[in-house]
Amino acid sequence: MDLEISGLGESRVNLEIALRMCEAALKQAGREGARVSVAVVDAGGHLVTFQRMEGAEIAGPVLAPGKAYTSVAHRRATAELARLTAPGGELFGLAGDRFICFGGGIPLWADYGEEERVVGGIGVSGGTVAQDVACAEAAAEVWRTG
Repeated sequence: MDLEISGLGESRVNLEIALRMCEAALKQAGREGARVSVAVVDAGGHLVTFQRMEGAEIAGPVLAPGKAYTSVAHRRATAELARLTAPGGELFGLAGDRFICFGGGIPLWADYGEEERVVGGIGVSGGTVAQDVACAEAAAEVWRTG
């Protein structure tokens, strides 16, 4: 399931890197003492891969892909959306349906500079917000370093 954005270079989220990202997130979860679910989506928010640790909470299969999707749709980490979607925030009322507005979702960027764009996202759910963010950051680092 390779995703290539026509005319914008070779940056793509494919199954190989998505699996490596999941592995990094799961290893970080082990260090954090958390049991998590991890999802990687492409630039359209479509699921590339999903993994769930044994004993992870039952909401993970909904929340992890939702966080990944939300990070792609809004081109920002879901942790940033919490304050924006609170009463009085500029995105108040956004949360719900597929939009998950608390930490654990991070967009994946490519072609930094003028051609910079989001090519996918990572979502982690099952630990505390801080644990989910740490696991998502570990996965995003795999993307950044290839």
